[in-house]
Amino acid sequence: MASLDKITLLILTYNEEDNIGRVLERLSWARRIVVIDSGSTDGTLEILSRHPQVEVFRRRFDTHARQWNFGLDQISEGWVFSLDADYLITDRLQQAIARVIDSDSPFMAGYRIPFRYCVFGRPLSGTVLPPRIALFRHEVGRYVDDGHTQDLVLSGRCGVLSEPILHDDRKPLSRWLWAQERYLRLEVAKLNATPTAQLSRSDRVRRLYVIAPFAILLICLIWKRGLLDGWRGWFYAFQRMYVELLLSVMLMEERLKTMKIA
Repeated sequence: MASLDKITLLILTYNEEDNIGRVLERLSWARRIVVIDSGSTDGTLEILSRHPQVEVFRRRFDTHARQWNFGLDQISEGWVFSLDADYLITDRLQQAIARVIDSDSPFMAGYRIPFRYCVFGRPLSGTVLPPRIALFRHEVGRYVDDGHTQDLVLSGRCGVLSEPILHDDRKPLSRWLWAQERYLRLEVAKLNATPTAQLSRSDRVRRLYVIAPFAILLICLIWKRGLLDGWRGWFYAFQRMYVELLLSVMLMEERLKTMKIA
C-alpha cells in the first residue's frame, strides 16, 4: 500500500536474537526500518543484516528516552511507528494503520495502540499493559524518561486504534529476570522521588507495598480474564505478581535504609 511508504519504523535492540527475526518477518511491507542497537553481542546484528530495508545505528545505552530520541534524529519526515523488538504487527493492524495514513487528517498528530500479551505465541484474553502512542508524525513527538521506560510527549490530537500490537517475548527466563531487577531499580527511584499527587492511580497502589502484588494477581486472573487462558493466564499472572513483589521488597529496603539513617 502506497500510504505505508510514508511510515518509517523505529526499533531498539539489545541481544534480541530470540525475537527480532519474527518481528521483521511481519514488516516486509516497510520501506525503511531504523534500528538503534545498544551493543548486541548475540546474533541480533546478523539477523538484521538479512533485511535490506533495515538501517542499523549503534549507540551505547544510557536512558530509554535518549535512545529513542537518537532514533528520531535519524528520521527527517513523515510518520514514525515505534516498536520494541518483541512486538508483532498483525495484518489487521497493518490495514488499520494504512487507513488512518490514507485519511492523513492534518488535525491528528498520532495514535495510541493497545497491546495483547502473548505467552509462548498465544495472545491472552487481556493484559495490564496500557495503550501507548506508537504511531505519530515525526515533527510533533519527542520522548522523555519515565521510570524504567519512556513516554512520548506529543504536540497535537491523539487518536486510538482498536487493533492491538502483539507483545510476544521469547527471550529466556534468565534474561527476563535480569531485566526486571534492572528496570525496578529505576521504578523505585521514580516512586520515591515523585510527589504522591503526581503519581498515577496504579503507582499510588504500588507505594502501598503489601497490596500491589495481590491486587495485580486478581486483576490478571479476574478483571483481565486470565482464568480463561488456562495455564498461560496463570503464567502471566504469576509473572506480574513476581514483579510487584520484587518492587515491594525494594521499596521496603529503601524505607528501612532511610529509617536507619534517621
